[in-house]
Amino acid sequence: QLVESGGGLVHAGGSLRLSCTASGLTLDYYAIGWFRQAPGKEREGVSCIGVKNGTTNIGPTYFADAVKGRFAISRDSAENTVYLQMNSLEPEDTAVYYCAADFRLWPCAKIYDWDYWGQGTQVTVSS
Repeated sequence: QLVESGGGLVHAGGSLRLSCTASGLTLDYYAIGWFRQAPGKEREGVSCIGVKNGTTNIGPTYFADAVKGRFAISRDSAENTVYLQMNSLEPEDTAVYYCAADFRLWPCAKIYDWDYWGQGTQVTVSS
């Protein structure tokens, strides 16, 4: 039900914007998380945004230390899409990126078992 897109091959220092869309889910009603898994490594959280609540989102948005200042997360309610804008990409950002959705009204960084997952999109950053 979740579909990621926007991955690809980019040189170090470049940018990509990943999209997470859904069929059958209205993403405003879900916390959305972005995760990544590099070869031989465990999946790690990258960023998340809480359930939309009026003009804001429940709880603070979260960014992993490794991406703070370089990545941004945002919603487009009209498009039923959540974006992960990735700037100043580094070879260490190379991974499969997944989005996930959860219905709980918690600060998203406290969610540990997400309800829905996408299939992932490959991001490769060359040096």
